[in-house]
Amino acid sequence: MRVLATAGHVDHGKSTLVRALTGMEPDRLAEERRRGLTVDLGFVWTRIGEHVLAFVDVPGHERFVPNMLAGAGPVAAAVFVVAADEGWQAQSAEHLAALDAFGVRHGLLVVTKADRADPEPVLRDARDRLAATTLGDVPGVAVSAHTGAGLDRLRGELTTLADRLPPPDPAADVRLWVDRVFTVRGAGTVVTGTLGAGTLRAGDELELSATARRVGVRGLQSLGEPCEEVGAVARVAVNLRGTGRDDVRRGDALLTPGAWRATVEVDVRLRGDKADDLHRELVLHVGAASVPCRIRPLGTDLARLSLREAVPLRAGDTGLLRDPGEHRVPAGIEVLDPNPPGLRRRGAARERALELDGGDPAAAYLRRHAAVPVTELRALGWSGVGSRVGEWAVDPGLLAALPGRAAERFAAWAERNPLAAGMPAEALRRALGVPADLLGTVLAGSGLELHDGLVRRPGAVAVLPAAVDRAVTELERRFADEPFRAPEAAELAALRLGPRELAAAERAGRLLRIADGVVLPADAAERARAVLGALAQPFTVSAARRALGTTRRVAVPLLEYLDGQGHTERAPDSTRRLR
Repeated sequence: MRVLATAGHVDHGKSTLVRALTGMEPDRLAEERRRGLTVDLGFVWTRIGEHVLAFVDVPGHERFVPNMLAGAGPVAAAVFVVAADEGWQAQSAEHLAALDAFGVRHGLLVVTKADRADPEPVLRDARDRLAATTLGDVPGVAVSAHTGAGLDRLRGELTTLADRLPPPDPAADVRLWVDRVFTVRGAGTVVTGTLGAGTLRAGDELELSATARRVGVRGLQSLGEPCEEVGAVARVAVNLRGTGRDDVRRGDALLTPGAWRATVEVDVRLRGDKADDLHRELVLHVGAASVPCRIRPLGTDLARLSLREAVPLRAGDTGLLRDPGEHRVPAGIEVLDPNPPGLRRRGAARERALELDGGDPAAAYLRRHAAVPVTELRALGWSGVGSRVGEWAVDPGLLAALPGRAAERFAAWAERNPLAAGMPAEALRRALGVPADLLGTVLAGSGLELHDGLVRRPGAVAVLPAAVDRAVTELERRFADEPFRAPEAAELAALRLGPRELAAAERAGRLLRIADGVVLPADAAERARAVLGALAQPFTVSAARRALGTTRRVAVPLLEYLDGQGHTERAPDSTRRLR
């Protein structure tokens, strides 16, 4: 399906044309048919060749411009209608300004009522006007809905236009701008909109932009028929489960859960009036949304918009600014950064303008945040930014500098903690300010390794501080004559050997800790094996204690240590034998 907005004409000439093409009545309200004036959005469709074309018929009168913008905003192409007997009108200029501000690049000019006046002057004039906008040099067709003249050619041009439109992405995240809300007896709340990308399925769970509340898709309709699945591009009606009629309004959006970020501040590039010439209070129209906003100029064509309500926007989105007081559209906008930095320092606005104007907003965002989940960047409208590490995008400059920084942080920490086995990985991560997932990549280039949650130098030999080295040397002297007489707690305290010092000595290969507070020489296991090998096998704990010349405080944990190392084997009767 292709969805086109029909715009440009204020009275029923436009509606009559659509009616002649589709055989359907676009003016659904009795007031519209009575007054001969389109007041709200109308939706009709027809098949032309291989294409199903849906038309969003927008009102033309200046009092209904917000309704017109809600219908035209989500649509990628337009059929611009001017009457031969009336020529270019004020509402024609307003509609064209809106389409130009929205950045609509695909269109077709239709001059109606060709049976009432010569259409050629109007065709030339209107084409010249359209050529100066984003629509460019569009084909023009003169028709008469009354006589049928030109309708076949119009159908051909519509087919050509449909062929030129870019193909949609059925796998894209859904953002369905709601342009109509109503209730159906027995079914509940129904919303309609133009699905520009993605796919909707019955049973889906979506997120309502206004409240972030989850709602279910009870059912779908497209072109008046129930559907289990609707892919872009399409006009679609969605029957919602879990929300009331008053909980949804025009301008809200149904979103793929977790895939979008609502924002109240956005940096944009302007097309139209200069930033300094804009009134400070305007209305932003994007999709079907209409949100009052405050303008802060950043440069000639750059501005920050502060929105009164949060809107789900991505970089690259287009919209327009409307001045309701002057009844005009002073500028179109393109979103550059939907999550901009604060501007609190003197000169920050000028620096930000330079960053936006001469650089890459996505790269600047990554520099500010160092590392960002890829899903977060996608939600902001950016992809392929920075260096990919797992599920993170990392600023390339930062990634190159991190190994050196890690080595520096580790060296400084090791100097302050000479007895530690290594720097806790979490402490290094916090010092670097990076996610835990990046630590392995950072360490790979830093000459460090991660082991049991500690960062250390591979193969590093522990060097004891001088005071600890002297105390351990004294123990080693004592062990020379009595290797299995473990020093008492008071003796260790006198030597200033606490748990940290003993652990460091063990890592240095100078001592062996067989239990808390029980230390022996580093070669105690080999010495004990030699002594126990001379005993009759199996042997008891008492026999081992006497042979080793030690106390039960030492003998029991030493034998358990030897069991664990595979030197001895314990029998059910608690005797042991040497393996």
